[in-house]
Amino acid sequence: MEEIFEQANKQFLKNHVALLESDVSERTLCGALMIELHEILKNTSYAEYYTDVEYNRSTNGTIKTCAKRITNEVKEIKINCDLIVHSRGTKSLDNLIAIEMKKSRAKKASKDSDRDRLKALTMHDFDGTISSDGKTIPKYVCNYQLGVYYEINDKYRSILIEYYHQEVCTNSYTIVY
Repeated sequence: MEEIFEQANKQFLKNHVALLESDVSERTLCGALMIELHEILKNTSYAEYYTDVEYNRSTNGTIKTCAKRITNEVKEIKINCDLIVHSRGTKSLDNLIAIEMKKSRAKKASKDSDRDRLKALTMHDFDGTISSDGKTIPKYVCNYQLGVYYEINDKYRSILIEYYHQEVCTNSYTIVY
């Protein structure tokens, strides 16, 4: 999944750097990245997957949630990721990539919330909630193959990228555009 994201990000930076330089909203940037992800996916074994901005519904129309255990309490987290790659519930391997994008000037609490969401989404399983038949809707969404935290710093023309796998940040680096 990292390779797919890297290819899409490379195309995003090549084709849409003017958007970064003009300080447009995160939604606009996510839309441009969505296009590049979609184009990369078309040439892979994941061609039937969708890239969606701000997608927050299960196939039955309920709001998607993930969960995080804090001591003995379960905290539900509403899913409204900036960008996701998924099958919209039609495949047993439904959730591929979850991306949270932030501007560096965003509040620390908002950045931390996005990181917590990525940790919860990349959790392998939450109390047996994974559906393996592609039909049963689990209570909580999890098991994304890759979580990406994407923080844009306009002042330094840089992007911090963090990769999350199974609740852990496994790689972090900064690129200059």
